[in-house]
Amino acid sequence: MNLKRKIEIAVISDVHLGTYGCHAKQLLTYLNSIEPKKLILNGDIVDIWQFKKRYFPKSHLRVIKKIMDFAANGAEVIYITGNHDEMLRKFTDTSIGNISIVNKLVLNLDGKKAWFFHGDVFDISIQNAKWLAKLGGWGYDMLILINRFVNWFLEKSGRERYSLSKKIKNSVKRAIKYVNDFEKVATDLAIENGYDYVICGHIHQPKMLLRENRSGATTYLNSGDWVENFTALEYQFKRWKIYNYDKDKLSPFFADEELKDMEVKDLIAAITIVEQPRKEPLQ
Repeated sequence: MNLKRKIEIAVISDVHLGTYGCHAKQLLTYLNSIEPKKLILNGDIVDIWQFKKRYFPKSHLRVIKKIMDFAANGAEVIYITGNHDEMLRKFTDTSIGNISIVNKLVLNLDGKKAWFFHGDVFDISIQNAKWLAKLGGWGYDMLILINRFVNWFLEKSGRERYSLSKKIKNSVKRAIKYVNDFEKVATDLAIENGYDYVICGHIHQPKMLLRENRSGATTYLNSGDWVENFTALEYQFKRWKIYNYDKDKLSPFFADEELKDMEVKDLIAAITIVEQPRKEPLQ
């Protein structure tokens, strides 16, 4: 019996594969619970800025393998580049099978125009001082690692988990307007260009809201992240919803059994080798 939820579009962003902060096992659980027609990867999926050769565990490889399985089974996979994976922008507008790489995307969804992009173009701190943003990224990654030890101690003491990074990030963003009123800029541009939906990532804040100004209205959506919030966006039956792993997790879905015992070298082979169709012998 197939218990997977069939959905028209799934959107994930800010996974940051290759960093300590990435929660690949939870993401894999989610991906195994759905059967999307389109999977939109809205930036910062693989964290090339903070990539470490010595740190890329099997669970991270399994996420890549799962994404490629979606494509191999007929789903359209669209990779929208972000700031942490901006090296992929040199491959913009190229496709391999059902996988394509783009900088932005416009879709017609049941008569409404949807505009997808990562959102780093609005982040002045990244545009004007990339080295500082990278330094901040490394510090943030270390904070995540420290937070894991703190939460281990809290759980052992029977106390509630606490997100140091989220607390610090939220206070910093309020104090210095880190993304320069990201939502307002995105929605004003969407309204100006006649888009009914504007779908972003980048700021790690899942949200869905209707924004209006004198020129019109648009629905702003943000897919959040898989570092702290464990969220995604889903489109089905002409409506959007925010999927939250902690609230919406379906217990039957875990990592594929066939992937659990695979060695790293087998996972890499599965990712990089495409099985060719078998030729029938000539009659």
